[in-house]
Amino acid sequence: MAKNILIVDSGSTKTDWCYINKDGKKKQFKTEGINPNLMDASSIKLLIDQCFHKHLKNHVIKAIHYYGAGIGTIQNKKIVKSIFNKNAPTAEIAVLSDIVGAARSLCKNKKGVVCILGTGSNAVFYNGKTCATIHSSLGYIAGDEGSGNDLGKRVLQHYAYKTFDKPLQDGFEEMTGVDLATIITKLYKEPFPNRYLASFAKLLVNNRGHFMVENILEDSFTIFFQQHLLKCRQTWQYPIYFTGSISYAFRDVLFQICNQLGLELGAVSAAPMKGLIAYHS
Repeated sequence: MAKNILIVDSGSTKTDWCYINKDGKKKQFKTEGINPNLMDASSIKLLIDQCFHKHLKNHVIKAIHYYGAGIGTIQNKKIVKSIFNKNAPTAEIAVLSDIVGAARSLCKNKKGVVCILGTGSNAVFYNGKTCATIHSSLGYIAGDEGSGNDLGKRVLQHYAYKTFDKPLQDGFEEMTGVDLATIITKLYKEPFPNRYLASFAKLLVNNRGHFMVENILEDSFTIFFQQHLLKCRQTWQYPIYFTGSISYAFRDVLFQICNQLGLELGAVSAAPMKGLIAYHS
């Protein structure tokens, strides 16, 4: 096993950290998510600096493997890499996108179509070494089909437009504890609206079996398949792998859709970290 390394996997909502020392002992912890598309450099620096001060002070780090959301431009990579470099100036640092982390976690050196369904969504074809983009991710405003933020948007619309029946209307109000005006304010006036929207997906988790819930899930995931996977020829040739909280929570629906389409569903994980530890071993 690689020693004295730090593995970091970050989405928009949470970040998983794992430090492996010279004896192979692991130290794991979680923090809020990191996404340079939604955060300024000073906010990212504050979060990472606090992690090093609280969890990694006086630890020898020879290599850092960072996989994160929002690492789609050279500038964003530079921002994150420079912050890690200041905290661990002698470490070898690699900054890659979260979808690369997902592919390495799920496929190792095998070929497959790899998808993230968490707060946001993404999909690539992985040839065992590198990722080929299927479509550029358009983010939470114009894309993210099948994600927590997409499901949350649908839940909010059903509630606000009074499409839900009374049990689901009441369940939404009990879950949020605020009125619609407050929800709108949070969405348009406060930071991380994608996280807030994604939190509404909990209503779906808590009400499985209700026909409206099942319809929302099927509609959202079907559009993800149609817009991304079914347009990729490799989808029909290799297993489809999923990771992320939404993937794992609703893996039965993903299996059902794959089965209906004659596609092979590979592994489904809640998060990439366990697989990344194995990969970097």
